Amino acid sequence: MTNLAATLLYALAWSVARLPWPLLRALADALARLWVARNAREARVARRNLELIRGDLDDHARTCLLHAILRATARQAFETLRLWTRPSPRNLADIVAIHGEALFDTALADPRGLIVAAPHMGNWELLNQWLAKKTPLAILYRPPESAIGEAFLRRVRANVTGEVEQVRAEASGVRTLLKRLQKGGVVGILPDQQPKAGEGEFAPFFGRQALTMTLLGRLANRSGAQVLLCWCQRLPGNGAPRFALHIAPAPAGIADADPQRAVAALNAGVEAVAQRDFAQYQWTYKRYSQRPDGSGEENPYWDASP
Repeated sequence: MTNLAATLLYALAWSVARLPWPLLRALADALARLWVARNAREARVARRNLELIRGDLDDHARTCLLHAILRATARQAFETLRLWTRPSPRNLADIVAIHGEALFDTALADPRGLIVAAPHMGNWELLNQWLAKKTPLAILYRPPESAIGEAFLRRVRANVTGEVEQVRAEASGVRTLLKRLQKGGVVGILPDQQPKAGEGEFAPFFGRQALTMTLLGRLANRSGAQVLLCWCQRLPGNGAPRFALHIAPAPAGIADADPQRAVAALNAGVEAVAQRDFAQYQWTYKRYSQRPDGSGEENPYWDASP
């Protein structure tokens, strides 16, 4: 039953993705306006994040930025349906510029292995497909609560040219990643997902303490693997989506044995990426819901919950 439901979801995604891009873009922009008009969860969370970290903006500027974030978020959702249901070579043609590929190739040849830190910036699903074409890799993911959702994700993420091992974010999965790195392999991690309590350390992110995963730093420290920041940034324009793929060195200290220093370096790297185009970062995520013990702070999203 689970696989059947996932197949039906795929058929629906395929059907929507076949619509012309101008229509999909218009639908995405209408959805963004609806989120604001209905004060939907996406609008509430993004607005709260801006209140928390963009005190430099007046109300008008913050509202304009909110609308830009929601348009980018909605467009990214429809883009991803296309990426999930089209042949990988066709998707990769949407990448019209690559910055830092020589850096990637050099790291790929290093026998110590390579960790790709891929922030939620632009379209990370397209990045996965580019990585899979370049090299076999394992990607760490947090499974959805729904078994049907997980089956659907496994199906669409297998629609790539190349070898991708999807590894669940659990103890056995971490061991799988470490073994791959120790053999000189490549792993991909979304480094800006908030970990569970006890599985991270607090460090500044846009000037506010955020619970941050220590996993990436531990893997880098134990394996000696290089760490690169990679992201696919959407280019301006009203035509079909086009992207520039960026590869940059991770900040010094990301593999520090001191987890506090490692997460501070990680957040500094992700923040620098997000600053490239603030609206393309995933601000509909409750990044600051966990607060430091003894701080007296409450979850700032209580009034943004469904």
